[in-house]
Amino acid sequence: MSPYTGDVEVGGPADVRELPGLTISKLAVSEMANNAYLLRCTATGEQLLVDAAAEPDALLALVGDGGLRTVVTTHGHWDHHRALPRVVEETGAETVAHPADAADLPVPVRRPVEHGDTVAVGEQVLEVVHLRGHTPGSIALVWRGPGDAGTHVFTGDSLFPGGVGNTQQDPARFASLIDDVEQRLFDVLPDDTWVYPGHGKDTTLGAERPHLGEWRARGW
Repeated sequence: MSPYTGDVEVGGPADVRELPGLTISKLAVSEMANNAYLLRCTATGEQLLVDAAAEPDALLALVGDGGLRTVVTTHGHWDHHRALPRVVEETGAETVAHPADAADLPVPVRRPVEHGDTVAVGEQVLEVVHLRGHTPGSIALVWRGPGDAGTHVFTGDSLFPGGVGNTQQDPARFASLIDDVEQRLFDVLPDDTWVYPGHGKDTTLGAERPHLGEWRARGW
């Protein structure tokens, strides 16, 4: 298997990362080039999907015969949940999202989560981090892997290489988002934390940390 890079293209194969305790498969879907992430506990085979964004056939093929226990939606924007109804219908997976964005989803949220809650995938535990600004209920998921697996964060549209998510030039929303991203991610997680965003390439907190001041100064 080729080393994981996180570089995926719509219509192309998933990029698969085998880590101690967890396998992460990243797939790009839709004209918006959304990233969907399938997490599988290596001990139990239990699976969790981060953002059933689009192309349900492709997502269900990624899930395969292993079954899907949970779908976490990072936020309520339409491009991140278009495949959610069909994926949930065919798998029976539990839907998880923050209550502030729940009304924007096309299916009921069976398990609302708040900042500091946890979501399990088999033996592995993901911590919910509420990042307010891109939407009121945007969340990230942090996995602190065992041994040398490192720390990994799935940020939705709240953090990308080169900046935080779009806040529509609203100063209050931008201030809220950059404050949350800085205080709840950069201030508490190490530089080698791998960042898996809702679109585009991956990054690390260490690669982005030197630019926090620039982001604040430019206001987006």
